Amino acid sequence: MKADPQVQRRLLDLQAIDTALAQLAHRRRTLPERAQLEALARELSALEDERVRAQVAVDDLDRDIARMEKDVDQVRARKAKNEARLTAGTGPARELEALQHELVSLNRRQNDLEDAELELMEQRETAQSVLEGVEQRLAEARERRAATEQRRDESLAEIGREEEFKRSARQPLANDLPADLVQLYERIRTDTGLGAALLAAGRCGGCRLDLSGADLGRIRKADPDEVIRCEECRRILVRTNESGL
Repeated sequence: MKADPQVQRRLLDLQAIDTALAQLAHRRRTLPERAQLEALARELSALEDERVRAQVAVDDLDRDIARMEKDVDQVRARKAKNEARLTAGTGPARELEALQHELVSLNRRQNDLEDAELELMEQRETAQSVLEGVEQRLAEARERRAATEQRRDESLAEIGREEEFKRSARQPLANDLPADLVQLYERIRTDTGLGAALLAAGRCGGCRLDLSGADLGRIRKADPDEVIRCEECRRILVRTNESGL
């Protein structure tokens, strides 16, 4: 294949754009915010599980306290009923004496229930504190996620603008080059990631290997418009005054 030396040199401009686009694509895939968001997702999931457990603990204590309060109310109602009967003084003496004994038992039962209820309320206060702590950590993690998402979106927008700029420069350049040369370049680039490389000081800019004396001799003898390829990596070698020929 033949192409004007100046045209071949423009392949390096095309390659520079494609290299920049590949680097931008790599930046898009490896944004640090992606890994940070994955870690935050795991953290938020764990915190949400912890919040559910803390909420269940508070709800269980609320039910226990409500049940205990109901028992206390029943004891108080029974006491009030017995005290009213004693105050009225009606009924047999043995029955009134039994009511007095029952009042003693009810007072003891009420004290026990109220002590147990107080202990439950203290446990509930501790459980509520744990729940609020988890909810605070959840809120902070969500704020970090929102900030990270904003940084990611800003980075992606910047990458998108750079990609658009590069593509807008690439298309007219590729269209201005011979179709068969571009096809060869694209085929090599698809296979290796680099379609054309500078031959500089006797070294291939693609595989970074020094060319043998025989290869350099062959290239020296080639016509300036001959499209030369590296024997090692098969990339198009572009000759310039820096090639050391």
